[in-house]
Amino acid sequence: MAAVPFLTPDEVDALAARAHAGQYDRIGVPYVEHVRAVAAGVAPFGAGLRMAALLHDVLEDTPLTAEDLLAAGVPAAVVATVRRVTRTPGTDYRAMLLDVATDHAATLVKIADNAHNSRADRAALLPEADRARLAERYRAARAVLWPAVAEADVRTVLALVNPDLLAELD
Repeated sequence: MAAVPFLTPDEVDALAARAHAGQYDRIGVPYVEHVRAVAAGVAPFGAGLRMAALLHDVLEDTPLTAEDLLAAGVPAAVVATVRRVTRTPGTDYRAMLLDVATDHAATLVKIADNAHNSRADRAALLPEADRARLAERYRAARAVLWPAVAEADVRTVLALVNPDLLAELD
């Protein structure tokens, strides 16, 4: 049996777009725009991280499985990162974050995800109760994630995804 060739980042982008087709985030934006923003935040760290970011929500929010990703030609290292950032049912959010924080690639993806979800322009479109609850959740997540990688890496991601958060580092 011939090996499946690895997908390129652009092919992974197309796969993510197909997987999230018809899905919208909490503020009514096509969901693929979120994963693309997260991918842009980790792009300086290489194609593999960009691909993991594009796929970071497919295992939670679509019918695709890790096996489907591997069969499609997503590199195993990318799938491993996607698995690590995927919250499995019954797993406490903080426990998941502590696990993510043990892996550099997963931590960078999750920092970019958090930064995008924390954007003031996006939060302003949420109901007030959700806004306050999510702001606290994301703040607590940053306290776990940011110390797990070099500050320069955090700054790189934030500058691309949510520069307003840079003030929290200073």
